[in-house]
Amino acid sequence: MLRFLLKILTVIAVMGAFFVMGACSDGAGRVSKTGFADNKQKKDSLENLNRYLVSQEKEAINEYISNTGAEFEKTGTGLCYRIVNQGDGELIQTGDIVTLDYELRLLDGDLVYSSHENGLKVFVVGRGGVESGLEEAVLYLHKGDEAEIIIPSHLAYGLAGDGDKIPIRSTIVYKLKVVENHSNK
Repeated sequence: MLRFLLKILTVIAVMGAFFVMGACSDGAGRVSKTGFADNKQKKDSLENLNRYLVSQEKEAINEYISNTGAEFEKTGTGLCYRIVNQGDGELIQTGDIVTLDYELRLLDGDLVYSSHENGLKVFVVGRGGVESGLEEAVLYLHKGDEAEIIIPSHLAYGLAGDGDKIPIRSTIVYKLKVVENHSNK
């Protein structure tokens, strides 16, 4: 985890340097007398840096999955989930009111939040207010399902973290049970 945080701090420092260098161009994207790269080079460098960070996150997720020894479904967005125990309720749909008993951990296993300390999580699917990855994941679940969900940072709290317990660019893992699912139609 410490190694990952050091990488993040390095990324922030590099990004800050790119923005400072942007102030050194002549406004037309040409290199200034200071010798800094033009805007296209900065853009390319940032894109390469982002690709590297995304590949590192995918690698960490794959290692986590490998260490669990379990089979996970992967979606096109990068979300990974597995149903631990199948419930017998209705499939959750957009607009439903969902109640979850949950634990939220970082990829390294550190417990961040739980329904035990914060109460059950209740939300209307598709209205926001929770991580977009959680909204996507519950659409694969039924009332009564118990699941483990791995949410990559871009579907969780992104570059900012949550400003409290979840660091920047953190992959998060939900272990949850769908307690209730009410149609809101």
